[in-house]
Amino acid sequence: MKRRNFLKSAASGFPLALTQPFAIPAESGTPLKAAHLVPAGEDIAGETRALGFSRISFKTSTQETGGNLFMIEHTNLLGGGPPLHLHHEQEEWFYVMEGEVLFQVGEKRLLLKAGDSVLAPRKVPHAFSGAGTRPARMLIAFTPAGKMEQFFRDTAIPNAPREDAAFFRRYDMELLGPPLKAT
Repeated sequence: MKRRNFLKSAASGFPLALTQPFAIPAESGTPLKAAHLVPAGEDIAGETRALGFSRISFKTSTQETGGNLFMIEHTNLLGGGPPLHLHHEQEEWFYVMEGEVLFQVGEKRLLLKAGDSVLAPRKVPHAFSGAGTRPARMLIAFTPAGKMEQFFRDTAIPNAPREDAAFFRRYDMELLGPPLKAT
């Protein structure tokens, strides 16, 4: 192909390229460069995930943030929650949108209501449990994302090992005790 024909061909395709969202494939581990809308009440992949004490929806993926952030939404959170644990590499931030949730972060016990948030720093034991008479709803963000997305994929299946120390270690966490009981 002659240089002039090549340049004409490339130039004619350029406007079409601008109409397409620019995104790096998720499997590359490079953050996406386009907006990714996740409608209210939905999961990024359109999946439903149950943990036994709540349902979760993925709001961001590890791949689309280049490993910097993973965010989930808990809905229908009633009494119950994860066992007392800590993360070696992640900060975990909680934001209660509806209802009440009892937290233990370190030695502190806190009752959060709609609009309240709390940060569980890395290497600090924490747990939570729905505490009110109505189901709670909250957002949880992990930064960096680490292995948390895979952890939730692996625990949102029937008969998942939810209180197994070796299972937690596989995702860079330590299992420290039973779930928190709301009283």
